[in-house]
Amino acid sequence: MGFYEDRVLPYVINLSCGAPPILKQRSKVVPHAEGRVLEVGMGSGINLSFYNPDKVEMVFGLEPSRGMRRKAQANLDKAPVRVEWLDLPGEEVPLDDDSVDTVVLTYTLCTIPDFETALGQMRRVLKPNGKMLFCEHGAAPDASVRKWQARINPIWKKIAGGCNLNRPIPDNLEAGGFRIEQLESMYLPNTPKIAAFNYWGSATIA
Repeated sequence: MGFYEDRVLPYVINLSCGAPPILKQRSKVVPHAEGRVLEVGMGSGINLSFYNPDKVEMVFGLEPSRGMRRKAQANLDKAPVRVEWLDLPGEEVPLDDDSVDTVVLTYTLCTIPDFETALGQMRRVLKPNGKMLFCEHGAAPDASVRKWQARINPIWKKIAGGCNLNRPIPDNLEAGGFRIEQLESMYLPNTPKIAAFNYWGSATIA
């Protein structure tokens, strides 16, 4: 891992993913988590303050970046729930089958290289009656915006830690074996339009 990825990128991601419109989106999704939770791509732990300790037993935080785990320490120190780090990529989830009640995905699916394998792992560890809560940015509904997303994406990925601007999130979730139960979408305010279209909701195992 180079200096940029380990020392600079965690601060860039933390700043962008902690912007007020993004925090508002997180607050719509994370409080619905229950039981034993797997948060994939925990990053700097921005979601931790949104977990309801009366509903959540513990959170497994999957985060492969050493720099992001280091950046998360301040949020871990004041977390309202117990957290256990899992320092592997999203494609490798070191938990037993049917062992978590909720999977939380916030601004993560855009970055995982092999998202189908990763979603398969999430499906494996999620209990049959469990749920996935998601909030992701992705492909915009307007052709003009999608065109710019496609143009900028190769450069964006290099400077944003592998983040893709234009993944069709609902299609990706369904391809990974999930059935979407609730889905909302909108352009976030005060956000560059190429990265502003958000999808959020819940899904179960198909």
